[in-house]
Amino acid sequence: MKRGFLYAVGAFSLWGVSPVFWKFIAHVPSIDIFGQRVVWTFVCVMLILFIRRSWGRVVEAAGDRRVLRLEFVAAALLSTNWLLWVWAVTSDHVIEGSLGYFMNPLVSIVLGMLFLGESLRPAQWIAVGLATAGVVWLTVQVGALPWIGLLLAFSFGFYGLIKKKLDLSPFEGLGIEMSILLLPAVLFLVVRAAAGAGSMGIGVPGDSLLLMAGGLFTAVPLLLFGAAVRRVPLAVIGLTQYLAPTINFVLGVAVYDEPFDGMRLVGFVAIWSGLAVFSQDFLRNARRVRRGV
Repeated sequence: MKRGFLYAVGAFSLWGVSPVFWKFIAHVPSIDIFGQRVVWTFVCVMLILFIRRSWGRVVEAAGDRRVLRLEFVAAALLSTNWLLWVWAVTSDHVIEGSLGYFMNPLVSIVLGMLFLGESLRPAQWIAVGLATAGVVWLTVQVGALPWIGLLLAFSFGFYGLIKKKLDLSPFEGLGIEMSILLLPAVLFLVVRAAAGAGSMGIGVPGDSLLLMAGGLFTAVPLLLFGAAVRRVPLAVIGLTQYLAPTINFVLGVAVYDEPFDGMRLVGFVAIWSGLAVFSQDFLRNARRVRRGV
């Protein structure tokens, strides 16, 4: 149990400090970072699958047309999420990016209601209402829809919805998704390199190493997360997931000095209040399940 908790903290902490990593290569176009991330994540995931001897399961799953169709959709959603997050970080929108991951659990319960027939408890309705009020406030008072946060929340929410329909481990699913994205990513990078706009090479050894490390930086938190899920209750995962956007938010305010005035604070407080209601209800329900009530 203790080891599983440490794995969860490690995974969400790495996701939390990810802006620091991507900021090191902020001068590289986001689309190039994304292409390189796909390639090197593919390498890392394939290596992990080889070590875990999970190749058979991946090949078997990829042979199922239904699974493959869903994985194509999952790959498109993951691409949107990865590309937007890297762009948000490198374009000084870390705070708004963190908003997306704060909202993600609430988006997920709404998607569960709409697409899986799940019913919302009264506390969950209150949580969703508070989050919606926060988004409306930010839109009206700040004068712009927080589209970065919303797109991040909904792309990852729909990604989670797809994964819920698939009986695959995180690495098996990611292996199929990276295989789907690999050829387009390689073709894009080859074209960029042929046009003299490549982001890797002998002339930029630092950038090359960091771009390669992006695959490892993607795979390691997933490995820790997978280990944590097998060892600790879902309630622990549900609460520790807020560690990542909290670290993102603190970095955006305290380290990167992004604008955050009183108007934005009111909107964030409404969303945080929704999360507090959601978390309390989540823990209460988890205790009832354990007691068999």
